[in-house]
Amino acid sequence: MRVVFVHGACVKDGSWWWHRTADLLQERGVRSVSPLLPSCGEGGAGGFADDVAAVRDVLQDSDEPTVVVAHSYGGIVTAEAAGGIDPVRHLLLVSSYLPEVGQGLVDFGEDPSPFLDVDVDAGTFGVRPELLVDTFLHDCDPEVRAEGERHLARQNVEVTSATVTAAAWQALPTTYLVCAQDRGTPARRQREHAARADTVVEIDAGHHPFLSRPAEVRDLVLRLAPRS
Repeated sequence: MRVVFVHGACVKDGSWWWHRTADLLQERGVRSVSPLLPSCGEGGAGGFADDVAAVRDVLQDSDEPTVVVAHSYGGIVTAEAAGGIDPVRHLLLVSSYLPEVGQGLVDFGEDPSPFLDVDVDAGTFGVRPELLVDTFLHDCDPEVRAEGERHLARQNVEVTSATVTAAAWQALPTTYLVCAQDRGTPARRQREHAARADTVVEIDAGHHPFLSRPAEVRDLVLRLAPRS
């Protein structure tokens, strides 16, 4: 099997955000990849459709049975990107969104989110660096906290109004990981989305459990491993 990680909004260097869990999976012989999302300024400038295309290209480039692990905004991208691709066997949504057809990020966010900075003239938004640790990395170790700001990105604001035309989670086995100590996406809102999934798992972690509790996330991914 392989794992495709789809990161959330306002970050770059996806492989860094996932590296602690990815390294533990690699020790078990499971390879992983984290696609670049153009709306975050990687792989060229772009919007939501470009993010979907980038993820879909990666999902289609291998016949290996695949588990897609999507975080936060990445759940919206995955809803559009993962449908109808035979190797994709399971979706794992982490503190994420499970949009119905016609829904998008605008349907799930608070307006305004206090931890976001929106530049209307530039058409971008991003996490306020001074709020990064307290909101998103409060349960991570000092090394991760110190490194996190370097991996933030300004993102194309277009993604906030884009809506999906497909909902892959409706056709694929889906597990939702609720992060009970998340200060960015409150647990009560996560549980509303989790009700749409086939299986719900909850851990006492913040927004990025794959950095703060990587062994637990690894073990969950391994339990979802396709049988063929």
